[in-house]
Amino acid sequence: MTLALELVGIGKSFTMHLQGGIRLSVVADVTFAVSRGECVVLAGPSGVGKSSLLKMIFGSYRCDRGRILVQRGAQQIDVAAADPRRILALRRDTIGYVSQFLRAVPRVAAIDVVAEPLVAGGTPRDLARREGAELLRRLNIAGSLWGLPPATFSGGEQQRVNIARGFLPNFPILLLDEPTASLDARNCEVVVELIAERKRRGAAIVAIVHDEAVRDRIADDVIDMTRFAAAA
Repeated sequence: MTLALELVGIGKSFTMHLQGGIRLSVVADVTFAVSRGECVVLAGPSGVGKSSLLKMIFGSYRCDRGRILVQRGAQQIDVAAADPRRILALRRDTIGYVSQFLRAVPRVAAIDVVAEPLVAGGTPRDLARREGAELLRRLNIAGSLWGLPPATFSGGEQQRVNIARGFLPNFPILLLDEPTASLDARNCEVVVELIAERKRRGAAIVAIVHDEAVRDRIADDVIDMTRFAAAA
C-alpha cells in the first residue's frame, strides 16, 4: 500500500505563560504511518494529546521535534518544517479536517459554509453548492435550513454541517476529531458509511473516536496514545 502520511519522532510541549513559563510536555516520540485506503484511530484517555496531534498534522500547532511527512502528488512535504504558505496549500488540496466544533463566518448560509472548500479549490460555486447539498441531504439536514447560518442550529446539526464541509472535498488525507460525538444513531451510521466510502477512494484517515462500536467498524489500526505520553 502507498504511504500517504508518516509521523517520525514527534514531540510537543506547551509553555504556560500565565503559570510562570512552566513547560507542559504533551507527547514524545510519536511514530506511525498511514497508507492510502486506511483508517488509523488514536485511542487513549482525555489529555494524552490526541487532538493536539491532529492539529500538528494539520499545521495549526508546531511540534517541537520530529517530522510529519505528507505525500502531495509526487512531492513529500514535512509539515513540521513547512512555511505558512505551504501549509495553506496543503489545506486547499491535500488535508481535510473535521474538528469537534464548527467555526464558520457569522451570517454565512450553511450551504455556502459546506461548499467553501471546493470553491477555494477552484470549483464553480453552483457546482460546489450542488455537491454540498447532496451531502447535507445524506446527513439529514432539512433543505429549509440550508440558507440559514449554522449558528442558529442545534449542536448536532452544526456538527453535521461540519462533517459535510470536511468530507465534501476529495482530499487524500482526512483528519477526524470526534466526528460522531454529538450524533444520534441514524446520523452516526451515515458518518460510518462516509468513512468507508473515503477509504475505498483511497483516502488516508486519522480519527479520534471514543465510541468503541464505531471504532471497531472504521479502524484498520488503533494507536494507543498512552505509549507516547511525555513525562510532565
